[in-house]
Amino acid sequence: MPSAEIITIGTEILLGEIVDSNAATIARSLRELGINLYRKTTVGDNSQRIAEVIHQAMARAQVIIATGGLGPTIDDPTREAVALATGVELEYRPELWAQIQERFRRFGRQPTDNNQRQAYIPHNAIPVENPVGTAPAFIFETPDNTIIALPGVPREMEYLLKHSVIPYLKDRYHLQDIIKTRTLHTVGAGESQIDAVISDLETLSNPTVGLAAHSGQVDVRITVRANSEQGADIMIADLEHHLRERLGTWVYGADNETLENTVLYRLDNFGWTLAVVEAGSGGLLVKRLAATGDGIFLGGEAFSKAVNPEELLHLTASYRERKHACVGLGLTVQPGPTQQELHLALITPLESHQEVRLYGGPPESFPLWAFHYSLDMLRSLQNPPMKI
Repeated sequence: MPSAEIITIGTEILLGEIVDSNAATIARSLRELGINLYRKTTVGDNSQRIAEVIHQAMARAQVIIATGGLGPTIDDPTREAVALATGVELEYRPELWAQIQERFRRFGRQPTDNNQRQAYIPHNAIPVENPVGTAPAFIFETPDNTIIALPGVPREMEYLLKHSVIPYLKDRYHLQDIIKTRTLHTVGAGESQIDAVISDLETLSNPTVGLAAHSGQVDVRITVRANSEQGADIMIADLEHHLRERLGTWVYGADNETLENTVLYRLDNFGWTLAVVEAGSGGLLVKRLAATGDGIFLGGEAFSKAVNPEELLHLTASYRERKHACVGLGLTVQPGPTQQELHLALITPLESHQEVRLYGGPPESFPLWAFHYSLDMLRSLQNPPMKI
């Protein structure tokens, strides 16, 4: 089974001026093909440095996929870099120039002289026609490596990846295995707590288990390699069962399931509706609940400034009554010298409850942390004795 590396080329990416979405798209495609990906590298528009990165990657991986640097200008050096890394010359391909001219005609434009640079690719490289753009891609084969150079424009890259690169890789490497993942979402426990409960499972080789901590949430990722999707699903289901047994109520969902939808579904089962008052935490909770479009959420009022915690219960009760909701949830933030305080007020048909939770993380992460903790408190509500 081949391994791969991704090289993202572009000074604008290296300097953070634009976000690299291509590497994530390629990584997902490699995973689905069963190709191991161990490194991703970003390098600026310099042919010597790109060649050095490619040469290093060739010693570690069989498949190298580069994106960017295939344009017509001087700062598009990928063609030269691949030739330099592999010890060959660039050669002019008239058929590529004809394709480029045809693309420009179709777009109602005229190519400039520098566009002809795009018709040069490394000697003996396999040209890859680009029907959705003007930059041809190419594949360079050695006995041990495959170097694939794709455009940096995401739309073009994705098209060529799907229609040219994936079929090529399947054919050259006789790929049959697939890699499949499933992610369990947890709230109410920190990363170290999760790790203490499942650390032995994190040492497995296939399937593998990994943790990813977010502000107020920890994801547990299961990754399996199998020779069929059915086989992968069986392996995932078995391990997921063990993880859910150990993690219990910390798990609220998997993959695309969200905490807000989980909570609203639970309230619906109780026959309850919800209204929210949010003060000083950016309004994230109100926004995400409103975005669900679920009729269980009757509305939210977001204040830009924090309110006095002593007033929070009254504000929550008043807004709950105004919206005729069964459940009212209020939250506000109070700054401290080294940490922030999250004050919560919860009113249900059965009880009223207030709580304070301390937060010592980065201030910019507080809204997301407050979002997770607030909804987890709703998720922890017990079944009422009867529907109301």
